[in-house]
Amino acid sequence: MTPKRKQRLLIVMFIVVGVSVAVGLTLFALNQNINLFYSPTQIAAGEAPQDTRIRAGGMVVDGSVKRDPDSLFVQFDITDYDKTVTVEYTGILPDLFREGQGIVAQGSINEKGVLNAVEVLAKHDENYMPPEVAEALAKAGKMPQPEGQEFNK
Repeated sequence: MTPKRKQRLLIVMFIVVGVSVAVGLTLFALNQNINLFYSPTQIAAGEAPQDTRIRAGGMVVDGSVKRDPDSLFVQFDITDYDKTVTVEYTGILPDLFREGQGIVAQGSINEKGVLNAVEVLAKHDENYMPPEVAEALAKAGKMPQPEGQEFNK
């Protein structure tokens, strides 16, 4: 092999290795930032991974909100009207958060099956339901229908 061919081969090998490293780092970064949606039924069945950031949504169970009077800690249950999951959150809840309304919480499941939320999102008006929550409720056959109104599918 001539010296010119060796030089070309080395350049091609460095380019291939550099592109491979860049693709690997990109995939690793994307994998760390992905957060999948799980319904309370899926979480109760053990389908949601522990200690991995996920999104979970459902309706806040009436009478389940418990606030710590000395801190910003809040515990409440969410349901898809099939199974129920407990959510623990420390922080200020959105103004539109209330019992009987749809929410999406982002966090991780601990070994007890409790979702430790880092963010809680509430719906923005009386007719809106997060698409993931609506789909989960529809799959469970438990989609609530307010009087005289229908949710968009």
